[in-house]
Amino acid sequence: MKQQANLIRAGQVIEHDGRRWTVLKQQIITPGKGGAFIQVEMRDLKTGNKTNERWRTADTVERLMTDNKDFLYSYTDGDNLVLMDKETYEQTLVPAALLGEGVAFLQDNMPVTLDLVEGDPVGIHLPVSVVLEIIEADPVTKGQTATSSYKPAKLSNGIKTMVPPFIETGERIVVRTEDSTYMERAKS
Repeated sequence: MKQQANLIRAGQVIEHDGRRWTVLKQQIITPGKGGAFIQVEMRDLKTGNKTNERWRTADTVERLMTDNKDFLYSYTDGDNLVLMDKETYEQTLVPAALLGEGVAFLQDNMPVTLDLVEGDPVGIHLPVSVVLEIIEADPVTKGQTATSSYKPAKLSNGIKTMVPPFIETGERIVVRTEDSTYMERAKS
């Protein structure tokens, strides 16, 4: 399906130069002189190589339609993730590289959504948030106010994030999987 370049969004799969690409980032740039253009960072689905491409906003690109299917994460086997189909209980191997840095957020029996193009996996989506424990947090500095300052903390999955000063080591918090940011304290 053809679409205008300015409608490209992260997560879409497009066909360009005879190859399939998944869009990682897109940005519309309006220079002071001349027409606007779109800068797209994308990854080749076969080789995993990344590239940047620029299109004028009026250009068209071929967008591939994806099917979504729900799975449960079972375990990691080398460079592959083992996912179980919720309906048939069949196991599917998917390259961990499709998830990128999000692999750190995987938990046993976590529901994930797999994007498929003609049966081939092209992307994995995690839940919006996960609950993790703080294993290391700086002590509160005297004079810090709860509204304006955050302190560094290390989560049980090894990821570092910034948390409000009242959060302490051992507490469980809700973390946004998209950008590893603190959302709230986990309810007990």
